[in-house]
Amino acid sequence: MAAPFFSTPFQPYVYQSPQDAVIPFQILGGEAQVVQIMLKPQETVVAKPGSMCFMSGFVEMENVFVPENEVGMWQWLFGKSLSSIILRNPGPTDGFVGIAAPSLARILPIDLAMFNGEILCQPDAFLCSVNDVKVSNTVDQRARNVVAGAEGFLRQKLSGQGLAFILAGGSVVQKNLEVGELLAVDVSCIVALTTTVNVQVKYNGPMRRAVFGGDNLVTAILTGPGIVFIQSLPFHRFSQRIARAVTSPNMRENPKFFIQIAIFFFLAYVVIVSSLILTDV
Repeated sequence: MAAPFFSTPFQPYVYQSPQDAVIPFQILGGEAQVVQIMLKPQETVVAKPGSMCFMSGFVEMENVFVPENEVGMWQWLFGKSLSSIILRNPGPTDGFVGIAAPSLARILPIDLAMFNGEILCQPDAFLCSVNDVKVSNTVDQRARNVVAGAEGFLRQKLSGQGLAFILAGGSVVQKNLEVGELLAVDVSCIVALTTTVNVQVKYNGPMRRAVFGGDNLVTAILTGPGIVFIQSLPFHRFSQRIARAVTSPNMRENPKFFIQIAIFFFLAYVVIVSSLILTDV
């Protein structure tokens, strides 16, 4: 059984698979964490491409297409990777691998056997896995922005009986909901939840506000029983703050920017008027 995610980061954890195979691992660091997994001979770890940070000298790494990870043409068109890296220990002695978070994120160990073999996660939450873990992705429905239902914003499903590691931003809170217990959470702050949790999406204001974006516009009403993992700093919110801090001062300090915008609209107006005149002729 995997230790809870809120244990001390430097505490060594031990995971015991349903086949009684014991795999120790350790989560290092406070932010932008690294999970170090010990590998016995012939054991493997499946991870996202580009997530390997370090490994034993004799551990082999291979970038392959994993058929059990359900991805298709839609995911490829929208920038999803169709491959995974397989880290295997072919040596006669124990080895280790270090899998790093791609951003300022925390790594949560999820023992799927304790969640009835299935859990829903936010897109790209999966980092790596040990033993029997299957990753499936639904279509990225970008045109509608937010879809009413859990599958609309939790588009990654992990199933199986193995150990998975997922990513979350900022501080992480685990809520254990009793039968009939209600919890309102901002949609972007939900990292993962069990399939027993009922989800209803509530739009805070007119639908057009949700379509054009904003903060705290969509709230998920969760009804127990089940377990919910909540993050305080979603990655897209963090990236938006950085983008605003970088672009806003530049716009204020660069008056030529507004002149360029005015010239652009003037030329667009000239083109439209000219086309109408030529059409009438």
